[in-house]
Amino acid sequence: MRARGAAPVGGRGVDLMARASPLARPAVATRRAARVAVGAGGGGGGDRLGLEPPACGAREYCVGYGAMARSRRVVPRALDSSSMHAPPTDDVDWDNLGFSCEHVSKTMMFVATATLGADGQTWEWKEEGVGPYGALAMDPSAQCLNYGQSIFEGMKAQRTMEGNLVLFRPSENAKRMRDGAARMSMAPPPEDLFLRGVKATVAANAAFVPPNGKGALYCRPLLLGSGPILGLGPAPSYTFLVYCSPVGSYFKGGQLDPIRLKVEEVEHRAAPGGTGNTKCAGNYSPVLNVQLEAKQRGFNDVLYLDAVSNTYVEEVSSCNIFAVFGNKIVTPSLGTILPGVTRKSIMDLARSKGFEVEEAPLAIDDVLRADEVFTTGTAVVLSPVGYIERGEEGREYQNTEVAMSLYEALTGIQQQTMDDPFGWVVTV
Repeated sequence: MRARGAAPVGGRGVDLMARASPLARPAVATRRAARVAVGAGGGGGGDRLGLEPPACGAREYCVGYGAMARSRRVVPRALDSSSMHAPPTDDVDWDNLGFSCEHVSKTMMFVATATLGADGQTWEWKEEGVGPYGALAMDPSAQCLNYGQSIFEGMKAQRTMEGNLVLFRPSENAKRMRDGAARMSMAPPPEDLFLRGVKATVAANAAFVPPNGKGALYCRPLLLGSGPILGLGPAPSYTFLVYCSPVGSYFKGGQLDPIRLKVEEVEHRAAPGGTGNTKCAGNYSPVLNVQLEAKQRGFNDVLYLDAVSNTYVEEVSSCNIFAVFGNKIVTPSLGTILPGVTRKSIMDLARSKGFEVEEAPLAIDDVLRADEVFTTGTAVVLSPVGYIERGEEGREYQNTEVAMSLYEALTGIQQQTMDDPFGWVVTV
């Protein structure tokens, strides 16, 4: 499988100049003239060496790494964290921003690759740096295409009222990717590389971070087993990249509109001993059939039950779930569910507000009797639940007081409108 316009190893590849942001094109031209492949980094952009482009051409930076190769012009961006970031661009309608890839082709992305060192044991990472978003040339025998070595993260960058660009607990995402890589037998990106890549991507796309209160820049770190392999086994090389897109509310109807969930009693998202607690790509497409059916019936998403007894809730397709019983908040135990960063943060915030928080098996019968229910996740942030249906039985929830209190506390910290006693926010 090859992306349209991309080339195999050694080819010229897709012309990313045409895809680059208008802000990036002058820099690309400068890079061509200088014949330098990767610009010097600084601040949040990481340290990158200036490299003379190889024989494939002065205007392109060609990198072959096993199953994946790219031929791309890398834009020089000296990122200085002490300088003011670019204001929001006028090319986006910030008042009508959805959750989609509508603007992703205008952005920049970060790329690094890993190959085994001479000792055959140590992974050596090479940073290609930040360049225009564009297609990848993929070898048909790439491990990720045949055996599924692919994991990702979801993060958001916010613009504060003071104009700062901030991230929320990025080290937690770095840790979760490392844990997922271990489970999937992949080369884990070192934390400093992960953070450098995310910060460089945010800084290079400062113009696409929405105005304060209008949304966020959603960042997608992605780790791929890009090296070729025929028999079942780990990839011989890996690609780590970070791309992004400005986004608004995840669910249609608005961020704080209570959502409607359908309980799925036949199919299951994960099973004990499986990969339900990793953010691997294969966990998500199997839920699409029941999710699409639920959406056609007017639901926002699906609530899954455990695969053993079919009586305990696990999580929604894209987020964790909480139930409130008076002063007690319960969320399902970890094991087969994703250890959400927002989930973990809400638990800490709730405890700081005096709630008793418990991680325990949570029966669907108890959820249907709860005072209120809400979901959490990077994409959804925190969404109150207004209705849950199981079979012929349905329950409406009128109370959202606890959910709204925690939402305001969480977003206040994320946008620096409230104190951050936990030290969660990181400035780009």
